[in-house]
Order: sequence, then structure tokens, then C-alpha cells
Amino acid sequence: MSKLALVTGGTRGIGAAIAQRLKQEGCRVAVTYHGNDVAALAFTKETGIPAYKWNVADFDACAAGVRQVEADIGQVVDILINNAGITRDAGLHKMTPGQWHEVLDDDLTSCFNMSHAVIDGMRMRGWGRIVNVSSINGQKGQFGQVNYAAAKAGMIGFTKSLALESARKGVTVNAVAPGYTATEMVAKIDPRILEGIVAQIPVGRLARAEEIAHAVAFLVDENSGFITGSTLSINGGQYLA
Repeated sequence: MSKLALVTGGTRGIGAAIAQRLKQEGCRVAVTYHGNDVAALAFTKETGIPAYKWNVADFDACAAGVRQVEADIGQVVDILINNAGITRDAGLHKMTPGQWHEVLDDDLTSCFNMSHAVIDGMRMRGWGRIVNVSSINGQKGQFGQVNYAAAKAGMIGFTKSLALESARKGVTVNAVAPGYTATEMVAKIDPRILEGIVAQIPVGRLARAEEIAHAVAFLVDENSGFITGSTLSINGGQYLA
């Protein structure tokens, strides 16, 4: 039986590319989303991948959502991709507690919620793959993103710790840290600012979402079982950690 992969925030951007790549690799795939019903319906219609709506910042919703996915598809989650995330940019002196907590909850606490919902089953079965989608800005920091950078850096520490806990149970936990990628979110950046960003990338361009998906597919492969606790930087040489 093919593996079941669950991708959070999987109807657009990097998440959508990951979901489609895992389907191409032979996985059964489901995705989650929270806000955009139109995009989710379009994604499912185009790809045939079912999309489930819940808030990954809600612990109980994640547990119930995973149970629903498994019941609908008829098998347990073998692969979890924690990709869901938001930005609420502001300088710290202007940032509200709401902007801080919203990003930490959606980007970091969601990793705990979703991983908690699947980890026992993976440990009992002796096999599992978890990949957390961090960011270059969690490695190097970024002006106006103390909330986002803190959350994405926290994901890396989360990855290392859960990897240590899970290694002897056949469950690998890794992270990818994409640089600036050609997605809807990046497309909203002022063109003059974006031009400056690209000028700082040694390969001279933005990443394609499919390139991030390729790295994720490598990490969840059956033959990648000796890779755990790692963070794979995919940033065109912009930041060499």
C-alpha cells in the first residue's frame, strides 16, 4: 500500500507543489487549508487531492482533522509536511501582541499540534517521516520579522529535538529552509525591493516551488532513513549556514 502524506497549507504555493510532487512519487496525499475556500476547491478540482479545512493553530482541531483524513482515506498518516504559515510583518516597536502570537501559533505551535496528532502512530508502526518547512529568515533573521524569524528558527530546534526522540522508532524528522521563492506571497513584495533581494542571491533568481518540493520528496523517501535532525537550506547561496 502506498504511503499517506498530509501537507498542511497545501493548496497554494510551496505546499501545493509539495503535495503534487508526493502524489507523483506514488503517495496518497491530502492537504489542509484554513482561509481560502475558492483556492482549495480549485486545487482539488485540478489535482484530485482532497483538501480539509481546519486551523492548525488549534490543538483539538488538528487531532480531529487527522482522524477524519485517516477515516476518509482508509489508512494512517505516514508522512507529515508542516508547511502552513503566515506573516504579520512589523518592526518590534510597532508590533502588537496579536501579530506576535498569531504568527507563533500558526507557524510554530502548529508543528507541535500536527506532529502530536501523528507521532504515536508512527512510533508504533516503526516508520514515519516529518518535514518542517522553515525559512532562510529563521536562519539569518530579517528586518520587520521578529515574529516570523522566531517561529521559523523555533521550527529548526523543534526538528532537532523531535528527531532525537524518534530516531530509534524509525521516524525521521527534518526541516527545509527555503530562500525567496516565486509564490503569491513573494509576488506581493514591491518590485523594487524584490529586485534588490534577487540581486543578493548568487544564482541570480528566485527559487521555484517545485525545487522545494523536490527536496521534500528526497527527505521522505524510503532510502533517506539515515537523514534525521537536519535542515536543508535551499536558498541559491544567499545564506550559507
